[in-house]
Amino acid sequence: MRSIDWLQLGLFVVALALITKPMGLYLSQVLDAKGRTWFDPILKPLEKITYRLMGVNAEREQDWKQYTIAMLLFSAVTCIFTYAMLRLQNYLPLNPQGFGALSPDLAFNTAVSFTTNTNWQSYTGEATMSYLSQMVALVIHNFGSAATGIALAAALVRGIARHSVATLGNFWVDLIRTTYYLLLPICLVFAVVLVSQGVIQNFSPYAKAKLLEPVKISVAKTDANGKPVLDQAGNPVMEEQIVTDQTIVQGPMASQIAIKMLGTNGGGYANANGAHPFENPTPLSNFLQMLAIFAIGSGLTYYLGCMTKNQAHGWSIWTAMMILFLGGALLCWWAESSGNPIHQQLGIAAANGNMEGKEVRFGIFNSALFATVTTDASCGAVNAMHDSFTPLGGFVPLFNIQLGEIIIGGVGAGLYGMLVFVVLAVFIAGLMVGRTPEYLGKKIQSFEVKMAMLSLLILCLTILGFAAWASVSPWGLAGLNNNGPHGLTEILYAYSSCVGNNGSAFAGLSANTPWYNTTLGIAMLFGRFLMIVPIMALAGSLAQKKISPASGGTFPVSGGTFVLLLLGTVLLVGALNFLPCLALGPVVEHFLMLQGKLF
Repeated sequence: MRSIDWLQLGLFVVALALITKPMGLYLSQVLDAKGRTWFDPILKPLEKITYRLMGVNAEREQDWKQYTIAMLLFSAVTCIFTYAMLRLQNYLPLNPQGFGALSPDLAFNTAVSFTTNTNWQSYTGEATMSYLSQMVALVIHNFGSAATGIALAAALVRGIARHSVATLGNFWVDLIRTTYYLLLPICLVFAVVLVSQGVIQNFSPYAKAKLLEPVKISVAKTDANGKPVLDQAGNPVMEEQIVTDQTIVQGPMASQIAIKMLGTNGGGYANANGAHPFENPTPLSNFLQMLAIFAIGSGLTYYLGCMTKNQAHGWSIWTAMMILFLGGALLCWWAESSGNPIHQQLGIAAANGNMEGKEVRFGIFNSALFATVTTDASCGAVNAMHDSFTPLGGFVPLFNIQLGEIIIGGVGAGLYGMLVFVVLAVFIAGLMVGRTPEYLGKKIQSFEVKMAMLSLLILCLTILGFAAWASVSPWGLAGLNNNGPHGLTEILYAYSSCVGNNGSAFAGLSANTPWYNTTLGIAMLFGRFLMIVPIMALAGSLAQKKISPASGGTFPVSGGTFVLLLLGTVLLVGALNFLPCLALGPVVEHFLMLQGKLF
């Protein structure tokens, strides 16, 4: 754990703190339907034309049911559109490599994945997707799903800030304004910055380079439909191939990477994701991409303070998020720096740590920090393979996801997920002092607590239910590349990632099968949409409540006491649900590693 790495960690936290207030102030302008921004002279006419074409009355607000239905309709239509594009890919233009259509189950999984802001990828991007699919079918969702998350967070914040009203805003207005005034301009600038670092942006066919020495490889044999051929025991049939050329991916990459990070989408243009030198060429691009993942989510905490006229509350939530972030980052960094004692016994110096699955140009610290950042937010981009981390190093990203990815979180999703825990923390505080719980002057009653707990139970039951099913089913076990506790972690991570709308993978699970594609797709739908319904009901209920004046017994929602209570609620309520599975997975694997056993 070098001093230069400590310096970079400090620089990252300071940079994030410095951009939080400007981002929050700008979000306040964007999410106010009558707010003015720098881009009004250019974009205001386009905004009005868009409303006219969509038949939207921008002046009319919606209650929580109307808002939720509009969001579900938008998501359903765009999901069907993407599914159709992927199934017809071979007939569509901008396909210089001649890629065929995706299978029904893979097209379903991919369409759902990008609709839900998960961006789980059961495919190899550069060997599956045409340029049109990458920059239209997928990027539409990168913008749309990110804007949807921000809109939902704004609706919940309005429910908290308003009183004695039934409306939460207009989903279509929030969607359009977030896309036009926030995501498009900032992504345009960031894409140019990425190009300056070496990220490619073109429409050229893939290039080929001759290898100086041909390489013999063993690959899984596939049939005419691209499915793996299995032997009588159900194992893949392997065949040898001689590789004489290397194919070098080309395409419109920078434009996709910009929204991939800023929108916490995470879906890589290439299969190696942020470890690919074209997606993430330099240490500076790596630092900026990590900062971009947190930028909007961090700004939303300041937006919360602006809307509720209680900036100390917004900063208290930000502080709780930072404490959880730093705890995970330090644990992951320590675990990877300590390395594997079995490797050290083989003569590998302890100072080298665990470099397995990591890019040399990033090293241990930047790999551990990136893994923590991307799973604190529901991003899922990776610059190292989490499957190759030490057990405790891999524990951190898994634990981050299972908390509900509320540590900054996805754009919008992190804030509304953390506000659920705020409601529960206030309720617990009320019980402790024997008073009716109040949150910013509004009484928290049985309905609000039921909705908050229902959203958490949906998360827990979906992850554990699907993971348990896969862990005892032939189709689930067939996808494992490791046995024992590591194999359990691979399955648990996959369903945690999909339900949590993260999208990163342990990279040791062969998930491109009909069973996995279908169940993971359903898990993504539950994690995004089934969970949001009770949260929107919570927003609608809070908006209708009257505000009571503060009294001597009112529990403060800022300061050290509140931060500690919120952290305790997150860890006790959010984490204990998964403790048995974590104990059987990465925790027991860590102790077995210390005894000299690997999986």
